[in-house]
Amino acid sequence: MDLLLSITIFLVMGAFFVFIAMFAGSFLRPRVPNPEKAAVYECGENTIGSNWIQFDLRFYIVALVFLIFDVEVALFYPWAVAFGNAAALAKELGADVFSIRLVAVVDMLFFFGVLLVGFAYLWRFGYLDWVRSAATTSLKVDYRPGIDLRQEARVDRVE
Repeated sequence: MDLLLSITIFLVMGAFFVFIAMFAGSFLRPRVPNPEKAAVYECGENTIGSNWIQFDLRFYIVALVFLIFDVEVALFYPWAVAFGNAAALAKELGADVFSIRLVAVVDMLFFFGVLLVGFAYLWRFGYLDWVRSAATTSLKVDYRPGIDLRQEARVDRVE
């Protein structure tokens, strides 16, 4: 109970200091509105046209793939440490070292296999091909004869 209480006090005090700093900053910062502050910042470049543009989803997919494989690498380290300490764990559990390490290897192979299936999916459907034309990103094949998927996907179509 002491651990839970100390964690709760830590979180409450942390939130308290953040909100106090934000509250004090709202009173202390200068209020000088001008068009430069209201402009959208894009790496120092002036915006041309509308700020609402069609964002290429490949950036999003690459970021997600990086995040997934980054987390995977982060999860390999504790597994490797536990795998190295299998003798101590086996002694504590009353099992043999081989069975502990076998379970650890099977678990990691399953985890790695799931990631490989996801990677194969991304590779198969071309999400990892960075340079491709806009024609390859649209629907090219209609798997249901007689139905136009481009019309079916429209939100504003009339029934």
